[in-house]
Amino acid sequence: MAENSMIAKLNPNSSVKKVIAVISGKGGVGKSIVTSLLAMATNKKGYKTAILDADLTGPSIPKIFGLKEKILGTEFGLFPAKSKNGINIVSLNLFLNQETDPVIWRGPLISNTVKQFWSDIIWENIDIMFIDMPPGTGDVPLTVFQSIPIDGIILVTSPQELVSMIVTKSLNMAKMMNIPIIGIIENMSYFKCPKCGEEEKIFGESHIEELSIKNNIPLLAKIPIISDIARLCDSGEIELFNQDLFSTALEEILSK
Repeated sequence: MAENSMIAKLNPNSSVKKVIAVISGKGGVGKSIVTSLLAMATNKKGYKTAILDADLTGPSIPKIFGLKEKILGTEFGLFPAKSKNGINIVSLNLFLNQETDPVIWRGPLISNTVKQFWSDIIWENIDIMFIDMPPGTGDVPLTVFQSIPIDGIILVTSPQELVSMIVTKSLNMAKMMNIPIIGIIENMSYFKCPKCGEEEKIFGESHIEELSIKNNIPLLAKIPIISDIARLCDSGEIELFNQDLFSTALEEILSK
């Protein structure tokens, strides 16, 4: 766990044992989907799991889980929403009147809100929290790395060489800030024809092994394009997805 005098305090009624940040260098690589699937996988193993949606200007976690309820509070504080299978979730969309309302805020306000998600929400006995980070290396990633005790990060990329190059920026940022790097997950790695079983590399040849070896970071998973994932995300029923995609990833996460 990172040691930092700037770490924000949890609510006195909160307990979070492990925090994993899921990051990428750019948008569009499926980081929020990977975050959701990782949370589902740990939840199925019996760990009390949470997602803190730090992508305030493009929050998609509530849509993926079909959450419509707003964040509720008592005299003790604010409580996360819960998915159908009991995953604790906090996202800015769960505070807005309409989920399509734009968030037109400057960087400091966005960063402060992310800190409040950590310190003001009552996270009850959470074993593992995943933080869905916004892409890039701007204000919010910096705030999260400085203000929340991150136990490790997972980098999400896709096969394009350009994406891998940009992800390296996030990788270097984590190294500069002494944040442990758990490993890399390549999303949209290939498409497997359901009829003939042939694999088609729609986004070109993967460079993920080279990136993994060059930086001495484990390759945790190569996730194919699965139409059921997109369909279930669109309908808010991602928890109906039951394929095991992360056996190696979970071993690494749980060992940290």
